[in-house]
Amino acid sequence: MADKISQLISQELNIPLHQVEGTVNLLRDDNSIPFISRYRKEATGGLDELAVQWVDTKLNYYRELEKRKSTIIKSIEAQDKLTEELSARILNCWDANTLEDIYLPYKPKRRTRAEVAREKGLEPLAKMLMSQRYDDIHNRARRFITDAVTDADAAIAGAQDIVAEWISENEAVRNCVRRAFRHEAVLNSHFVKGKEIEGRNYENYYEYSQPLRRVSSHQLLAIRRGEKEGFLKVSISVNDDRTIDNICRIVVRGKGTSSELVEEAAVDSYKRLIKPSIETEFAAVSKEKADHEAIEMFAQNARQLLFAPPLGHKRILAVDPGFRTGCKVVCLDENGNLLHHDVIYPTAPHYDVEGASHTVKQLVEKYAIDAIALGNGTASRETERFLKRLKHSRKVDVYVVSENGASIYSASKVARDEFPNHDVTVRGAVSIGRRLLDPLAELVKIDPKSIGVGQYQHDVDQSKLKDALTFTVESCVNSVGVNINTASKELLTYVAGLGPALAERIVAYRAENGAFHSRADILKVPKMGKKTFTQAAGFLRVPESDNPLDNSAVHPESYALVQSMAANCGCTVADLIADKQKRAAINIKDYVSEQVGIPTLADIMSELNKPGRDPRSEIEVMEFDDSVTDIKDLQKGMELNGKVTNITKFGAFVDIGIHENGLVHISNLADRRVTDPSQVVRIGQHVRVRVIEVELDRKRIALSMKGVQQ
Repeated sequence: MADKISQLISQELNIPLHQVEGTVNLLRDDNSIPFISRYRKEATGGLDELAVQWVDTKLNYYRELEKRKSTIIKSIEAQDKLTEELSARILNCWDANTLEDIYLPYKPKRRTRAEVAREKGLEPLAKMLMSQRYDDIHNRARRFITDAVTDADAAIAGAQDIVAEWISENEAVRNCVRRAFRHEAVLNSHFVKGKEIEGRNYENYYEYSQPLRRVSSHQLLAIRRGEKEGFLKVSISVNDDRTIDNICRIVVRGKGTSSELVEEAAVDSYKRLIKPSIETEFAAVSKEKADHEAIEMFAQNARQLLFAPPLGHKRILAVDPGFRTGCKVVCLDENGNLLHHDVIYPTAPHYDVEGASHTVKQLVEKYAIDAIALGNGTASRETERFLKRLKHSRKVDVYVVSENGASIYSASKVARDEFPNHDVTVRGAVSIGRRLLDPLAELVKIDPKSIGVGQYQHDVDQSKLKDALTFTVESCVNSVGVNINTASKELLTYVAGLGPALAERIVAYRAENGAFHSRADILKVPKMGKKTFTQAAGFLRVPESDNPLDNSAVHPESYALVQSMAANCGCTVADLIADKQKRAAINIKDYVSEQVGIPTLADIMSELNKPGRDPRSEIEVMEFDDSVTDIKDLQKGMELNGKVTNITKFGAFVDIGIHENGLVHISNLADRRVTDPSQVVRIGQHVRVRVIEVELDRKRIALSMKGVQQ
């Protein structure tokens, strides 16, 4: 069966069978996806992380299907209705819908109309009716008159209920209706009377009708949200008459009285049983597809945000801006540790510019501040102008940092554990500063749904969203690598193979015993087994180690190989890393073995060229237009600097330095046709935009990048 599953995955994903088999074997052996894609390329044929994830997703699907088959077989067996042929059909079925269709006639039922008719003894009459061989069906029906069945018409009506249920369980009929829905289904939505004003957000869908296959993911999710909130009535329709005709071609034979009664039962079956069932099925399938697209977009955005450029080991003065309550100021060292906190009041209503200037200048000098991180919330632009006017003895750039999720972090248990003696305002300012220092290390402490780069994230399947975002965070963390001596418990949790319990033990061990001096020291952590160490070690960095490979992505299992390379070059490993000519002289084919192939050797050489390199780009300072501080300052035709804050299927949202973000619709992203906004822009990208429309009453800003020099 395992071979069959690999074959199916290979066909579905169009990946050669040997690559799928190698990947499936590794996944079944509980290896993590980052470890497989990075350190087992020989077994996978070099599949990247995304491909390995797809194989894992398909493998889990078929595992669940196998469990369902087992449950179904046991259920039919208990009814003493399992035949060899039926068992073979079930075992050889690899589609969830088809499997449920096979099971439907045997599935335990509630007290349906057909079940009531059976209890009245009308199943034999239903069989006569379904055979469509008897024109005297009314005479035959009289035999079934009892205290519970008053006359022949009542008997026939009951028999039709049974026939209707049989028709609804007929695989050919269900597939016929599925084909109709697949090719011609139309999604309809109408407003609920009396809620037109209250549901104004959904007015685009008050009288909406569109072929289901053409409804975009964001439209479908909006419609389903409107339905859930009680503002819209939603249905999926097909041509009922044509569909019923097609059903009748399958179940109706001849033109006698029995055939006419079966046709009536077929109409009833379609309207009462089949259509609602298939409509629900297609509603679920379309929702699942929309969920997948929205989750994919969310994960892509989250990846870009998590991969935002870090400032690096610099001393930060972070400011959480505000008016009435002032601006909370914190000073952080190179590792993000809190050194000092204060409050300044440079803006309305206090306007203590002199006092605020003195405080900031003093803090910059006292704590040798390298950069200022300013939150982008209320009073951000006013505070930015104040900070940029200050003169310091050294260059101190001001960076505007997204506050999305900072308030959630500041009130969380994670923040309380980190800063038990400080209030939420201090914690929030620290989070802003740390986001400049290292966005990835800080954002992993926040539920990814709260970092502000989603589209209908609360409307999609929450389990699938969590899985996708967890995978995304794990991917980012393991791509960058983690300094085991400075990483938080939250950051360590996402390292391949670790998880929360081991992450906590690492932090506790570090607190009790001091810094790790080598990767080998990690094995001293309680409950750190060899299997887990193998999974995690390549992604953990130990800068303090005497072995330079401990601060690289070279896996410990390859240390002997690198040492052999160095010995053959007549030098140490450190010399080999430092000497480009020595590395260039190495022919990696000389080191190929049964265990190690060219893919792994190429990765090792790449890492020796730039050991422990950070794959993230360099950070840039964003300069907003000083003349624009409010939406009222905007004029049509203005060209402004902006920063992409969110990407959706229909366009990109851009921060132009005021409270409201503007939207660059997909049709205005470029001078060419764009089908996917993420092909043109990325989260955090600095762009130049033109204002094309401003709706002051709705606080909406339409922007364009067409014809604008980037």
